[in-house]
Amino acid sequence: MSTQQTSPTPAEEETFNTGRVVLISLVAALGGFLFGFDTAVINGAVDAVQETFEMNAGLTGFAVSSALLGCMVGAYVAGRLADHWGRTRVMILASVLFTASALGTGFAFGPVDLIIWRLVGGLGVGAASVIAPAYIAEVAPPAIRGRLGSLQQLAIVSGIFVALLSDAWLAGIAGGAIEELWFGAEAWRWMFWAEVIPAVTYGVLALTIPESPRYLVGKGMVDRAREVLRSIQQGGVDSRIREIRATVRDDRKRSWRDLVKPGGVNLLPIVWIGIILSVFQQAVGINVIFYYSTSLWQSVGFTEEDALTQTVITSVTNIVVTIVAIALIDKIGRRKLLITGSVGMTISLAVMALMFSTATMGPGPDGELAPQLADTQGLIALIAANGFVVFFGMSWGPAVWVLLGEMFNNRIRSAALGLAAAAQWLANFVVSTAFPPMAEFSLTFTYGFYAVSALLSLLFVAKFIPETNGRSLEDM
Repeated sequence: MSTQQTSPTPAEEETFNTGRVVLISLVAALGGFLFGFDTAVINGAVDAVQETFEMNAGLTGFAVSSALLGCMVGAYVAGRLADHWGRTRVMILASVLFTASALGTGFAFGPVDLIIWRLVGGLGVGAASVIAPAYIAEVAPPAIRGRLGSLQQLAIVSGIFVALLSDAWLAGIAGGAIEELWFGAEAWRWMFWAEVIPAVTYGVLALTIPESPRYLVGKGMVDRAREVLRSIQQGGVDSRIREIRATVRDDRKRSWRDLVKPGGVNLLPIVWIGIILSVFQQAVGINVIFYYSTSLWQSVGFTEEDALTQTVITSVTNIVVTIVAIALIDKIGRRKLLITGSVGMTISLAVMALMFSTATMGPGPDGELAPQLADTQGLIALIAANGFVVFFGMSWGPAVWVLLGEMFNNRIRSAALGLAAAAQWLANFVVSTAFPPMAEFSLTFTYGFYAVSALLSLLFVAKFIPETNGRSLEDM
């Protein structure tokens, strides 16, 4: 049965309850807020945790990055769970994981349980990174699906910003992250416990939103799916149900084999495209800016105060340009945004590499020799770094999550999105872990590598990414 045969007739023209759709999309996107908060909250606590538990640099680095391994596993498993349990139940599970991680990390009494609770939080982040874009894509009207899908990225960057602010506030009250705050507990512990509030809120609100109609049809619960669709759209409900049924096989148990070519062992081309798209989002080095920017700017001659100020400015810039992306994504489309972003990132990263090539060796913040930039080159590098954040934030940040939520057909969406998101977290882990030794070898080489990755992302989008703007999920 083709979608053309089941498309709504003029008499059944669909109109949507936009306010209702926006509200339930915001609830789903709250998982993105926790995604950003959980990954960033360690920033303000890492030095205090290292001192409290007397950890060496290697163990401290793993304690920070271990959450990314949990993210990879959580994303990989969440897609399957979403197909078995439903989208909203996975949101509730993620809420439980976030809450347990926040409490456990705050009460940690040594490096081992600290890492375990960081992994638990990573599982929640991975699950949220899959379920939010999938759910929003499945309930959103085609005309505004890009804007609603971009709420995920806006929530992520807002979570990062709030985590940084709360860390600074708590440390400021206590006089330092390692100093005692309330009830005899150090400030760094309260930094983690602060996540309990949004985590519990997420779980409670997830109980108030409807299940995805695509999931319900896939499970044979057509009457419930019809009720959900009637709550978010007027007209064309029966035609939409027929379209969904035509693209969802509800008579066969789903498995990972759905992602493989019939009779073969290789993944479907569309699945490979999703994986490579995810890897490119990380290969350009965006998280190096957010994880290491303070250390980076100090290492090339900026004072600690100036470096911290620059990090906050970068975080605010990311929020602003994400709002710009939300305004543009349904007007000019995903493909044009990605191409524009790739061009801008390539130029910005190349300029950074060029500026770092002019650095001379001098005493760093720890007294050891480190590359130093002259005033002019330092200013240009700073402008280029913020330009990179601008071009990423208005394109590859939100557009990739939107595409991953909508590019797969109904039958494979959750599993394929889970696999692509797992690849993204693995790439994040590899790029973030590789940055310190790459930077020690050569900052010019490091940012040159990211510039080449940005250029390759441009060629990849130009050849393999079609425009999905305005198309229904059943047309994919």
